[in-house]
Amino acid sequence: MSNQQVKPEASRRKFLKGAAAATTGAATLGFPMISRGAGTTVLKMQGSWGAGDMLETYAKQYVDIVNDMGKGSGLRIDYLSSGAVVKAFQVQDAVSKGILDMGHLVPAYWYGKNRAASLFGTGPCWGWDGHQFLSWVYMGGGRQIYLDLLQKKLGLNVVGWFLMPMPTQPLGWFKFHPKTPKDLKNLKYRTVGLATNVMQAMGLKVTQLPGGEIIPAMEKGVIEAFEYNNPTSDRRFGAADVAKVYMMSSYHQAAETLEIEINKTKWDAMPQEHKAIIENAVMAANSRNIWTAFEQYPKDLQALIHQDGVKVYRTSDSILKAQLSAWDEVVKKYSAEVPEFKEVIDAQRSWARNVAYYNLLNEAPPKLAYDHYFGKELPLGF
Repeated sequence: MSNQQVKPEASRRKFLKGAAAATTGAATLGFPMISRGAGTTVLKMQGSWGAGDMLETYAKQYVDIVNDMGKGSGLRIDYLSSGAVVKAFQVQDAVSKGILDMGHLVPAYWYGKNRAASLFGTGPCWGWDGHQFLSWVYMGGGRQIYLDLLQKKLGLNVVGWFLMPMPTQPLGWFKFHPKTPKDLKNLKYRTVGLATNVMQAMGLKVTQLPGGEIIPAMEKGVIEAFEYNNPTSDRRFGAADVAKVYMMSSYHQAAETLEIEINKTKWDAMPQEHKAIIENAVMAANSRNIWTAFEQYPKDLQALIHQDGVKVYRTSDSILKAQLSAWDEVVKKYSAEVPEFKEVIDAQRSWARNVAYYNLLNEAPPKLAYDHYFGKELPLGF
């Protein structure tokens, strides 16, 4: 990240030179999704989210920040919903090939290329949360490992960043209240990424689906239960119409983050000021995203309970412990089979040992304070 202050006159001269060079290079680069005119560079970004999804809200917040900062330098992003150009799971390949300039997605959507991909957001909990995961990414060398995986080991023409330290994702939606690991055996369940392997290790029959296909799959009986992401997204796409039991807390995706990717050829050709905007906007959106989540998720959880008739329970300790044991199996298997997987696991474990230790030792118990101020208002298995 660059913190260099650019004087207005120097910035203007730099922009004029960059714009001229960019215009000259447009014919040779040949990117079909890039529009240049009147000194403006328009980048086409597609998300992996349907229109109205809360995750699309986060993508648009990032776009708004870039566009706000880019007004004076001729930089703009146009955002497209999932399916506008490619399907949700195809966004990364489209960015790599230059069909799209940018993408907004999650690593779990491309873990089929390499199991290590899912560790960048949907890996073992390690006792850390999304904020501490991002500290490893940006301060502990995680991003360089990620870029090496993308560019050197998978040969993708992509540069990327992570943002939005998501709260722990719920175990999900069921037509009954599962209380023990035995209750989950042979259940047809939807999730993505390494969570697929974790839940399979617990005996579930797992299907990977993008968010837009979940409700039709439930209605047709293709799946019997599912997780997606958060109370707001879940409520917006109609989860309560197909299931009435919502299980909160889980280790399957305890510290996920979102991902922004840009075509590397396009990135390399950008003037430095545009790179600075693209990159610093990631950090700004990171804060805006999580603040929005804490403003909206509690409202929608209460609406699910009091308006939609949903029964909400906290996942039992027996299921949580079974998930941790399943993670042990998954980590052991892929650490032995995939060198990149072991590299990421070892780096995360080393970082998490200290950062999680500090947090657990230092953090005041939130439930103790909650009970003090609000009384016993948490009837969800606490």
